[in-house]
Amino acid sequence: MRKFFQEIKADLKFKTAGPGQKLSEPSRVPKEKPKAEAVPKPRQAPTDEAQMAAAAALARMELKPKAKLPSSQEAIKNQVRKELMAEAAASEKGLTAQEEDLTSPDQEGAAALSVSGVYFICPLTGTVVKKDKKEKHIREAIQSYFSVDPVAASIMEIHTFNKDREKVRVGVETMAKYLDNIYLHPEEEKYRKIKLQNKVFQERISCLEGIHRFFQAIGFETKTLPVPGQETTEEYYVLKEEMLTKLEDLKDYKEQLLSSEPVRAQLDRQLCVFKPSPEAARFELPNDFYNLTAEEIKREQRLRTEAVEKASMLRTRAMREKEEQREMRKYNYTLLRVRFPDGYILQGTFYARESVSVLYNFVREALRDDWLPFELLGPGGLKLADEKLAFNECGLVPSALLTLAWDAAVMADIQASGEEQPASSLKPELLSRVQTLT
Repeated sequence: MRKFFQEIKADLKFKTAGPGQKLSEPSRVPKEKPKAEAVPKPRQAPTDEAQMAAAAALARMELKPKAKLPSSQEAIKNQVRKELMAEAAASEKGLTAQEEDLTSPDQEGAAALSVSGVYFICPLTGTVVKKDKKEKHIREAIQSYFSVDPVAASIMEIHTFNKDREKVRVGVETMAKYLDNIYLHPEEEKYRKIKLQNKVFQERISCLEGIHRFFQAIGFETKTLPVPGQETTEEYYVLKEEMLTKLEDLKDYKEQLLSSEPVRAQLDRQLCVFKPSPEAARFELPNDFYNLTAEEIKREQRLRTEAVEKASMLRTRAMREKEEQREMRKYNYTLLRVRFPDGYILQGTFYARESVSVLYNFVREALRDDWLPFELLGPGGLKLADEKLAFNECGLVPSALLTLAWDAAVMADIQASGEEQPASSLKPELLSRVQTLT
């Protein structure tokens, strides 16, 4: 077999040697083949070492900031997948990707926070408390109010601590019927007793937090009474005899119960005034503006997963705007700054779903002359004409810098009058505590 292959090789070599030549003939110079006819050698695959070097170089290039976003659909998908993997890893540590950026301790030259957090004012005590302490403070305030007015305190408990508003409505209306029957038929003993194991009472009333303290506050007491026609006993709420002389009070309690609303802490605007600064458009927000629950984190990851599929679809402008609005809705608060023509900056915290009209009122209340007409311009110089729109609908979340522009005609009239104008249009008490923006 070996001899067979050697003969084949010799034969091939003989055929490629060219035309024959006699020994007596002068030697011929072999003709050069045209370069155009040269067949290029097939490109060899890179070695393992070359492939490793190329991979390392590619990794270094990916770490560098990119001049522009990837344009191909496949590149977009890959980028979104990377972000999803990063967010999933962050959520396992209890942080979103945004929270990681905000809490990263190794950022050199990190600027101070624009605001220390989101704060609320308790309507019962007037105390300013941070967002995560709000519910606890309100509960403590209502508890302490029992020593002042137990009826009002129990009604506040019912409306504030029961989050299912439909259950509250049904329970309160049923309770009002009990009180109506007593008020309209005080001589009927059956209306002055409520069996605690009654199905309606259990399903509609007993399940509400604060309801039992309300019964006690308006004059009911718990008694164990025999069941008519049976040898067993049952627990009842029974109205005290002395309350029959205070039927008008029962009527008032019923009206209070029906008309009350939950105790809600008021968002503290944290109004600040800053001197003119080139840092006006720079915001460093605390976690309160980005804080998401575990449920919200999962929801955001699911929405981002869906975005991978949508990246390869052609979407209409309406579809894109709808998705942008959904992205805006994940913020509950926004920090807004308004720059005045003299450079002073007015800052406040708002709910993301509040209307633009709230910002106009906020600015107007800070003016020395609140009658001066003005308009607010959003980023890019776009006038905020529709004051009914919410901040998240205008893209003013989670922060934005706006510009105030006076009515040109009115300002011309003021200047023509020759009256001396104050250095700033803001109230003196605000200017007295002006700060430097860092």
